[in-house]
Amino acid sequence: MKRIPVDAYILDVLMRDLLGHDRMPSAFVLYLWLWRQTKGRRRQTIGASLQTIAGETGLSKSSVQNAARWLAFRGLIRARKSDPTEAPIYEVFETWKR
Repeated sequence: MKRIPVDAYILDVLMRDLLGHDRMPSAFVLYLWLWRQTKGRRRQTIGASLQTIAGETGLSKSSVQNAARWLAFRGLIRARKSDPTEAPIYEVFETWKR
């Protein structure tokens, strides 16, 4: 299994904020998964359907959808679609690095 370095802020601050303050553990799981698929692989974006993400993370599709909305509201991700039936393209932000 390959090891990847994760920014300490994600574990020390973001985890506590999303789990404790926001009470959105699914948002933390989704952020970690999206971060791994993008920043962890040196990519800018990832296209993935709710079903794909749900299967990869163990979350339900509705939990993924709610978590994505919350992360977008918090400015941690952006999800774009050019067509309503297309899978979203996700971009992950590391707002603490500004």
